[in-house]
Amino acid sequence: MLTTRYPINEKQVWQLFIVLLVLLQFSALFVPLLEPDATLYAVVAKNMVLRHDYWNLFVDGRDWLDKPHFPFWVTALSFQIFGMHTWSYKLPGILFLMTGAWYTFRFARELYDEQTARWAVCILLTAEHLVLSNNDVRAEPYLTGLIIAAVFHFYKKQVLPGALFLAAAVMTKGIFAIVPVGAAIGGHLLITRNWKELFHWRWLVAAVLTLLFITPELWSLYQQFDAHPEKVVFGSTGVSGIRFFFWDSQFGRFMNTGPIRGEGDPFFFFHTLQWAFLPWSVMLYAGMVVFIGRWKSQPEYYCIAGALVTFGLFSLSRFQLPHYINIIFPFFSIITARYILGLHTEKGLKFFRITQYTIIILVAILAVVIDLLYRPAMHLLWLIPVGVLIILYKVLHNWLNKTTREAVFYRSVAMGILLNFYLFTILYPDMMQYQSGSTAAKYINEQLPGQPVCMYQAHSYSLEFYSDAPVSVCDTVVAPGLYFTAAESLKQLPPHHIIKEFPQFWVSKLDLPFVRKATREGVLQKRYLVEVF
Repeated sequence: MLTTRYPINEKQVWQLFIVLLVLLQFSALFVPLLEPDATLYAVVAKNMVLRHDYWNLFVDGRDWLDKPHFPFWVTALSFQIFGMHTWSYKLPGILFLMTGAWYTFRFARELYDEQTARWAVCILLTAEHLVLSNNDVRAEPYLTGLIIAAVFHFYKKQVLPGALFLAAAVMTKGIFAIVPVGAAIGGHLLITRNWKELFHWRWLVAAVLTLLFITPELWSLYQQFDAHPEKVVFGSTGVSGIRFFFWDSQFGRFMNTGPIRGEGDPFFFFHTLQWAFLPWSVMLYAGMVVFIGRWKSQPEYYCIAGALVTFGLFSLSRFQLPHYINIIFPFFSIITARYILGLHTEKGLKFFRITQYTIIILVAILAVVIDLLYRPAMHLLWLIPVGVLIILYKVLHNWLNKTTREAVFYRSVAMGILLNFYLFTILYPDMMQYQSGSTAAKYINEQLPGQPVCMYQAHSYSLEFYSDAPVSVCDTVVAPGLYFTAAESLKQLPPHHIIKEFPQFWVSKLDLPFVRKATREGVLQKRYLVEVF
C-alpha cells in the first residue's frame, strides 16, 4: 500500500468535512418548496394550524386520506413556533435526517469501529438522492432517521425507545416501516441462528408498545373516516381510514389493488441506485458482492438483511418512486464504508482509485455542462461554492497524497459537497422563478395584500401555501375577484383584466429542453393572475 507524502490526522480532516456536510444539509433551507408533493404536505400542515385541528387532514377543503399524521404534526408544531415559512417546513425533516446520521455513526461504531462510523456518515450525507431530499422534503428524511434509530435501540435491547422510534416511523409511512427494522434485527438473529434471542419475549413487548404508541394515528383515522361512513373518499362512501392505513395504502399499493396505483419494474431501484447513491454507487455494488461472497465469515448481518429485504420488497412492488429507497441508505453507507476500508491489496485500491476518480471527473464535467446549458444568474451566492472549493483544495492538497485511499475517499466527499452546494445555492434558487404558484404568491403578498384568490383550472399548492390571503379552488367563475388560471382557460372567463403573467414549469421534473436556455422558452407554460369584473 502506498504511503502518504505528508503526515496527516485523518480524524481532523473528517471533523472539517463533517462541519461542511452538516452545513450542506441545511443549504437548501430557504429554497422555495417544490411542487407538487412538498407543497401539498406543507398545505396539509398549514391547514392544521389555521383550523386549530390536529386530528383531521384536509386538502382543498375536503377530507384527505393518503399519508399518516406524524410528519404533519411535527411540521405543524414547527409552524406554530416559527411561523409558516419555507425553512420552518424543511427544518424538522432535516433534523430527523441528521438524527439518522448520528444513529448511523453510533450503529457503525458498535458493529465495527470508529473509522468505519466516520466514513459511513460521510457516505450517507453525500449520497445524492438523500441530499436532494433536503430540498424536496417529503416523508423520507423523517423515515431515514426514525428507522435507523429504531434498529440501533433494538440492537442494544432498549425496547422502549426502539418502539417509540418504530411507532413514529409507522405513523409516517405506514406499517411497511416495520420491514427494514424487522428485517435488520430478525435477519441477523435468523442468519446467526440465535434462536434464544429471536424468540425472546422482549419482541412481544416491543410489538405491544408499538401498537400502543400508534393509537393517536388510529384514533385520528377512526374519528375522521370510520365514524363518518357518509363521507365521500376516493369517489366512494363507507371508506375506512383504519383499513386504508393497515391495508390499502401498503398492501394495496404493493399488489396494485388499492385506490392509488402505479406500474412496477423489478429493475427500477437497481438502476435508480446508480445515480441516487452517487458518488458511491459502484462501491456499494462491489461491497454487496464481496459481502455475499464472504457470507459465512461476516461479523454481522443487520445491514445486509435490512437493506436487501427492503430493496427486494420495493422492487417487487407495483408502486415505485425513486425516493423510497432513501430509508435504507444508512445500511448501504455502513456496508460501503466497511468495504472501502477493507481494501488492502494494490489491485483493490487501484480499482477504488480508478472508479472514484472517474466518477469525480464525470460528475464535474456534468455539472459544468449543466451550468453552461442553463446559464444561471451570477450573484454573490456564487461565493459559497467557490469558497468551499478553495477550503477543500487547500486541505486535500496539503494533507493528502492523491494516491492514498484517504485522499480518494475525501476527494469523493468533496465532489459531493461542491456539487450540492452549487445545486442549492445557485441552480435551484434560479430555477424556482419558473414555479408559477410560489412566484404568484410573492407578487400577491407584495402588490395585492389580503386579497383572496381562486384557482381556476390551474391548481397550485405552492400558491396556497405561500399566499398570506385565502386561496380556494373553483370549477366555475361566477363572481368578480382575483383568479389564478392557465393560458388555455382565459377564453372561458367573463370579462377580465390580466394583472400579471407568470412562466410555469414543473421544476421537480427537469428535462433537457428546460435546462437548455436556448430551448427553455419553448417548453414553458403560462399562468395568469387576472381580475374578473
